[in-house]
Amino acid sequence: MSEKIAVIGSGSWGVALAILLNTNGHEVKLWSYSKEEADLINNDRKCKFLPEVTIPEGLSCYTSLEEALEGTEIIVMVTPSSAIRATLNNMKPFIKDNQIFVLASKGMEKDTQKVYTEVIKEIFPTNVVGAISGPSHAEEVSIGIPTAVVISSEDDQTSERLQTTFMNPKFRVYINDDLLGVEMGGSLKNIIALACGIAIGLGYGDNTIAALITRGIVEISRLGVEAGAKRQTFYGLTGVGDLFVTCASKHSRNRKAGILIGQGMSVEEAMKEVGMVVEGVYAVDGAYVLAQKHSVGTPIINEMYDIIHNGKTPEEATQILMSRGKKTEF
Repeated sequence: MSEKIAVIGSGSWGVALAILLNTNGHEVKLWSYSKEEADLINNDRKCKFLPEVTIPEGLSCYTSLEEALEGTEIIVMVTPSSAIRATLNNMKPFIKDNQIFVLASKGMEKDTQKVYTEVIKEIFPTNVVGAISGPSHAEEVSIGIPTAVVISSEDDQTSERLQTTFMNPKFRVYINDDLLGVEMGGSLKNIIALACGIAIGLGYGDNTIAALITRGIVEISRLGVEAGAKRQTFYGLTGVGDLFVTCASKHSRNRKAGILIGQGMSVEEAMKEVGMVVEGVYAVDGAYVLAQKHSVGTPIINEMYDIIHNGKTPEEATQILMSRGKKTEF
């Protein structure tokens, strides 16, 4: 069944999903905050974040939210997490109750510690909301490299509908009924990927990265369960899967920013050098506050918070993590 879909956000992941959905035979409209990006897509069939990709002729990009949303049945949110609430508020005059929201951005709101499906429900309480997550770099999805992700919503029939909408022979979609866990896994892994990048920038080896990934998933699942998610979710595609690819891949902007920080750049300099949103920098605030609120032990997240906000050096953070008191593993 062909769906009418608006993809809100013209970054690499938004464009990759728009291409995927277009390939699946859906009627897709992109929205961009930037006229320059919209013109590049419409006139040159290019995205500056995916220079090797040619955008299909049937895909148009709008700078008007009203035009992008008109007549659509599914709205895929792919704006930077820090812009989601403002964008949703700007969408208010154009949203109908029967439109389904799918969150594809990964983050946690700094001030409220809410995941962004909760923010969507706060602003649009009568609309059904879902989220898509998993190991899925835009650079690979946009050219049809085999990928597996997970999708969740608050309604089983909607989950099945969305699974059908997104799935094709190159893009496998599983359903998970733990909406909170699916979103938290995709958000929190960015913090651990930033830490892995810092370790690489410091010249540490595979042992260090393996330790950060393994202990990172413990922290993610610990925090997620205390917030109300299911532990098993974090050992699936949105947890272990997304964590591994974000920590290990050359495409990962969080890993890349971390490497630059480990090599001596400030957080601000690293973000500027990467040139795209580094979601781990924003997610660490909500994660840190949430951990303190629930009295959850999150030593890696705590050290990342201090590096980003309190001027602690990566070397000092490493020393603190490695000299903590004796523990059992589980």
